[in-house]
Amino acid sequence: MSSVDRGFIGAHTAVLALPRGGRIRIRPIVPEDRDLLLWGFDHMSEESRYRRFMGLKKLSDTDLDYLTNVDYTNHFAWVAFAHDEPHEPGVGVARYVRSKIDPEEAEAAVTVLDDWHHRGIGTLLLEALAAVALENGIQRFIGYVLVDNRPMLELLKGLGARLSTDSPGVERMTLELPKQLDELKGSPLYRVLRAVARGEAPPPSGPVSLVPQ
Repeated sequence: MSSVDRGFIGAHTAVLALPRGGRIRIRPIVPEDRDLLLWGFDHMSEESRYRRFMGLKKLSDTDLDYLTNVDYTNHFAWVAFAHDEPHEPGVGVARYVRSKIDPEEAEAAVTVLDDWHHRGIGTLLLEALAAVALENGIQRFIGYVLVDNRPMLELLKGLGARLSTDSPGVERMTLELPKQLDELKGSPLYRVLRAVARGEAPPPSGPVSLVPQ
């Protein structure tokens, strides 16, 4: 990784406090994260893997190239780590890919490893993803969720997403970012996430702390 890349990643790295205790560290994905994604895929339960990847059995080299080589504007991904448990390779990923048809729309997805469910990580990752998306001119997220993926559907409903039937067994979600994230925009968390999205380094505020540069 070049020094420019290290500077970019460092400026966009943050440590976030979880609602039920503990902290996660988030940073943008980099090409060197191929093994991290493979490890995470292998450590997901069969059910979680099916829900997130809709039946995909393994990640090919082409998949890994696509998932780790991003431009950070039209295609962005956060990776999350257990900040206080360095032996954990990773705990989650959040990603958006801008639509080629509507530049104000992006398909978004969040994955959290099974052992880290019910800790608030999915919500934090989605909020962090929204902060970056808004900085890059994206106004809404869309996504596709299996109807039996109740945890993800509940998370999306809690954030104000609209759900509609896409096909048998699959729900399509639409989340209007400016409208649904008004409360987030006025919070200390959003101010820090927005600063991280811009590569700035504001002083820590509230339950959020930034990694020292």
